[in-house]
This record gives sequence, structure tokens and C-alpha cells, in this order.
Amino acid sequence: MRAAFVGEGRVDVREADMPEAQTGGIVVRMRACGICGSDLEKVYGMYAKPSMRLGHEPAGTVAAVGDGAGEIRAGDRVFTHHHVSCGSCRHCARGEETLCASYSSTNLSPCGLAEHYAVPAQNVSRGGVLRLPDGVTFEQAAMIEPLACCLRAWDALACREGDTVAVLGCGPTGIMHSMIARSRGIAAICTDTNEYRVGFARDLGATEAVRPELGVDCVRGATGGRGADAAIVATGSARAIADGVRMARDGGTVMLFGVPPRGAALELDAGDLYARGVGIRSSYAASDADTRRALEMIAGGRIDVARLVTHRYRLADSNEAFERARGGESAMKVLITE
Repeated sequence: MRAAFVGEGRVDVREADMPEAQTGGIVVRMRACGICGSDLEKVYGMYAKPSMRLGHEPAGTVAAVGDGAGEIRAGDRVFTHHHVSCGSCRHCARGEETLCASYSSTNLSPCGLAEHYAVPAQNVSRGGVLRLPDGVTFEQAAMIEPLACCLRAWDALACREGDTVAVLGCGPTGIMHSMIARSRGIAAICTDTNEYRVGFARDLGATEAVRPELGVDCVRGATGGRGADAAIVATGSARAIADGVRMARDGGTVMLFGVPPRGAALELDAGDLYARGVGIRSSYAASDADTRRALEMIAGGRIDVARLVTHRYRLADSNEAFERARGGESAMKVLITE
């Protein structure tokens, strides 16, 4: 069996042991898995470590079922979440499931970018496996996790119909934020340095999409000088965070959604934040409840995630796929399909 691992500044596809279904767990044959910005960071960024796991957006067909795995059956079409919370700690009791100590300790083995991968019993029992409705494709299912992350971020924003949000970064999740805004009657003004992605945002319904240097004026102009009710920073750029603060209205919120580089420092005017009442917060990952909501939105046709997929590669060509996703000049969502 083959799986993808972090190499020296590249992705190495090599042989790995065929996983076995443990008690309460399952084994899934991967059919589609998205490449996420955090995957790119693991390969090319400061988080890179050899043999790190790649792929946390997989969907596929159940190949084997361990004793005590509930109602899951071989042949079921499923989405599998790589992390689940314990459900009983202080964080979980407060609705902060993604900060649970057990959350990051649960994972798929060897990884989601593998011909087959094992899902542990805790993930199965804690809602980390969702059966797919007949109308949902594997490619759509591979978008459940990133959409769920976006929905979780929106839960922390007090936005309502008629509001305006700024979305900084027009990658796949940035476009998803724009699509969520549109579905809720909220205007979305998007910015990106990549002209291809700016055009993509316009094509998929953003109210406006411009280069970053035009973003503040565009937001202020569209809101009568008020500013955006929320600025969602869907990139790890420190400059984008500062721009988000400038775009936010008095009393607005800046949501840190993208993954900043390790050690990234911000230069912000604390007095300005205080005087204007601008809040800064972050949102990390998604809970099992978030993934269920994402699947419901996709299955109900409320978010057309299929339009985000621009490139598909086989597992054997994972390094080429990562290079394509890394460049982004003419790519949006890149999937590995088997």
C-alpha cells in the first residue's frame, strides 16, 4: 500500500504497511482527499518535519470494520474527520472542542493521503465518521472539513443579513467564506494578491474582489465609510491581519482564520484597537457538529463546493499536486483522487 509523507521540501509517496481495523475502528479506502494550506505548510514551511502526516480531508469507502464499530458496514461511503474531542473536559463543556487535549491526539493512520487508512475507535464513536447521502460525491465530501472550519468561524461572528464582511485571501476557504456570506444575505468584499483568485472570487459570487492595496478603500467605499462588520483573514499573512484591522468598522471583529508562520509578529496600534472597540479573535479547526452541518449544507445544495475544484491528481503524483497547490497561479482546490 502507498501513502504520502513529508520529505525534504517535497512529498514522498512510498510503501507503507496496510492498516488493520482495530476494535471499534475501521479501515477506509481513500477515494478523494483535498490538499489544505496546512498540508503545504508541513511540506514547505517552518512546521515541516520528515514523515509528518499529510491529508486530513479524506472521504472514501469502508474496506474493513473492527468489532464494536457500531452500525458502520463495509462498503459504506463515508467522510472521516481526523480529529475528535473527548466530550467531557472543561473545553468541551464550553463548546471549545477543538482546544480539547484529546482533539489533536486522535488521527488517521498512516494519514489521509494513503490508499487505505485506519480510523481509530475514538473517532468512530465520537462522530468522526459520517455516511454520505447518495447525492454527495467523494469530491464534494473531501470539502466537508474545510467548510466545517469556515462555519465554526462564522459562529463566532455576530453578522446578520445586510452586513458586510471583508475576506482577505481568496484561496479555497476564503472563497467558502464568501459563499457562506452570500447564502446569508451578507456582502463579501474579497482581496488577494493573485489575479486568478481575484477573478475566481468574482465568478463565484463575491460582491467585489480586488487586490490588497485597494481593499481598505473598496470596503470603506462600499459601506459609506463605516467599514466591514467583520474582517476574515483567510491567509497567514501578518500584513493581511493589519489590513483587516483597518477594514473593520468601529466595534467590528477581525477573525484570524489562516495559519500564520511560526513566530510571526504583528505591528498593531493598540490605542486604535482600544478606541475603536475592534475585537481580534481566532478560530481553529472544526468539531464533529461542524462537519455534520457542512455535510447538510453540501447535500442540500446550499453551498456548491464542487465549483472550487480545479485540479485532480493521482496519489502517485502527489508531489506534482502539492507544487500545483503551492503555486496557486491558476489553481483553486487541488484534490488527490483514487
